[in-house]
Amino acid sequence: MTVAFGLLSLAVSAVLSLLIWSVLSSYLVTQRESMAVAEGELGRTVIEEGLVSRAGLVTAPLDGLPTTQSSASLCLVGGQWYSTSPRVPAASLPTALVDAVTSGQESTQRVELGGSLVLAVGVPLTPAHSGLFEVFPLTDLDQTLRTLSTALALGAAATALLGAALGRGASRLALRPLAELGSVAAAVAEGRLDARLQTDRDPDLGPLGASFNRAVAELEHRVEADSRFAADVSHELRTPLTTMLNSMQVIKNREASLPASVREPLDLLAEELERFRRLVVDLLEMARHDAGQGLVLEEVNLADLVRTAADHTAGRPVTEPAHPLMTRVDKRGLERVVANLVSNAELHGGGVLAVRLSRRGPIARIEVDDAGPGVPGEQRGRVFDRFSRGTAPSERAGLGLGLAIVQRHVALHGGSVAVEDRPGGGARFAVELPITDV
Repeated sequence: MTVAFGLLSLAVSAVLSLLIWSVLSSYLVTQRESMAVAEGELGRTVIEEGLVSRAGLVTAPLDGLPTTQSSASLCLVGGQWYSTSPRVPAASLPTALVDAVTSGQESTQRVELGGSLVLAVGVPLTPAHSGLFEVFPLTDLDQTLRTLSTALALGAAATALLGAALGRGASRLALRPLAELGSVAAAVAEGRLDARLQTDRDPDLGPLGASFNRAVAELEHRVEADSRFAADVSHELRTPLTTMLNSMQVIKNREASLPASVREPLDLLAEELERFRRLVVDLLEMARHDAGQGLVLEEVNLADLVRTAADHTAGRPVTEPAHPLMTRVDKRGLERVVANLVSNAELHGGGVLAVRLSRRGPIARIEVDDAGPGVPGEQRGRVFDRFSRGTAPSERAGLGLGLAIVQRHVALHGGSVAVEDRPGGGARFAVELPITDV
């Protein structure tokens, strides 16, 4: 719309400028020629009277011509040329102009003389084959036309810019409802389900906005219901889970007295109970996120936090040395981020190879490398979904809720998490967090 308004304004202003230029330039040139011819006729009267009163003498009447704008006057009488200026010789006059005047016909012609454009006017005199020629400079007319053309060009450009600005304003006004709708939709996509579209200011957007708000409200209600359900189920599961874990611990303490045929199923049951415990803990964590739990910021040494969480989760030293880095973060949330990434690498990535912390300007970067086959490019956008799985048994994916919790915690800190290729093979999970100087 901006380009269309600008081009339309330019086209209209260009047509009007050409029309004005054509009319004014034609008028000014015609007016100048008419004035020059009038002065030439006046000069012819003076010359003819002088020839009669001075018995054919031409020089005195020629010098006394009452012309104020001509730069030179030439007279052809009896085949002899007379001139008031040596800078304008008779040879500079066009032959066609001289022939027309000596034949008894008034004539004008624009010629170039000394590098400048001049107007030559010729009028016949009473003696046969005689004529008066006057040369008028066109410098002032040329300057006027140049000024006029410049003004018209600048006016056309200004009109085009004004039209573009008008189109820009009109497009913004026309598309403002869509821009508001896009911003609210983006907020909903980022998880802000309380965002709503204000429809009372635009009657045209009213029906669409009301439908959109109803859809978002229904989505918010369902998410809240799912979160409450997950939280309620998780809380209800904690009691029987605790009972089962305690019972399993009692049985494990007496494992030596059990038959060998029972020990293997017992180990499998213990492993599944541990997975069940982690799942319940993750469900409670997600329920707290969905309920809008905020951050509890405190000053920590990020290098110590990463090393402690990573080495403890892996059960061995996996963290590379890093310089102390003081910042303000949610300590519990960030420990969960590092632990989940390391646990994910241990369970699904062939084992964690290294965990490193580095600073890149105002950004702290945490990298977790594993020894697995890596994450295919088409799956990297889905590994952070809840209960995401690969399309094949051999493909690694973020099984369970661990990586979804990582993404939630990192987003709350204003950072980002992504999957990259590790040099030499495998996957690299990279977390970038803004540093809050303390």
